[in-house]
Amino acid sequence: MGNQLTEIAPSTAFLPSFQSLHIVVIGLDSAGKTSLLYRLKLREFVETIPTKGFNMERIKVPMGKTNTTMLQVWDVGGQEKLRPLWKSYTRRTDGLVFVVDAAEAERMEEAKVELHRITRLAENQGVPVLVLANKQDLDGAMSASEVEKVLALHELSSSTLHHSQGCSALDGQGLEPGLEKLYEMILKRKKMLRHSKKKR
Repeated sequence: MGNQLTEIAPSTAFLPSFQSLHIVVIGLDSAGKTSLLYRLKLREFVETIPTKGFNMERIKVPMGKTNTTMLQVWDVGGQEKLRPLWKSYTRRTDGLVFVVDAAEAERMEEAKVELHRITRLAENQGVPVLVLANKQDLDGAMSASEVEKVLALHELSSSTLHHSQGCSALDGQGLEPGLEKLYEMILKRKKMLRHSKKKR
C-alpha cells in the first residue's frame, strides 16, 4: 500500500503555475486535518474517520474582497506509520499547513518534533508554513501565540516564512484569514525566488 501512495504522490509539473496552488495539510493524527479540509470545501462540519492515506480536493478560496484563488489541497494521514510518507507529498509544494489540536497540550512536543523534521528536509527549505491551532471552540485550547511558542516556530530556518492562526473546523472561524496569510507568504516567496534568479 505504501508503494502505491508514493507513486501517486503529487507532481505539479503539468499544472500551469497560475492555475492552482499546491498545498499539503499535515499534522498528528486526530488534529482535525480532514475536518478542516471539508469545512473549506463544503462550508460545513463533517464527522470524519482517521485518514489511512490521503484526501485531495480542489478548493476555491476567497482572498480579500475581490479575488478567489484555486488551491489543490492534499490532506495526508497523521498516524505514526504514515508520517514517513509526508515527504512524498511535500516535494515541490507551494505551502505547508501544519494542523495541531490546540486542546491537547500533552502532544505538542510530538507535534513540534514532526514539524521541525519535515521543514528541515532539503526540498522543503523555505516553503511557507501556516500552523493552524485547531479546536479553538474547546475549553482550555491554547491560543495561536502559545502554540507558536511551544512549537518553537522561531527556530525554523530563517528562509521559512511562517504564521500561526487559531481556528475551528466546527464553525470555520480563522480558516480563511489563515489561508489568506499563507497565500501572501507563497506570493512573497515566489517573488523572492524570481528576484534571486535574476541576480545570478
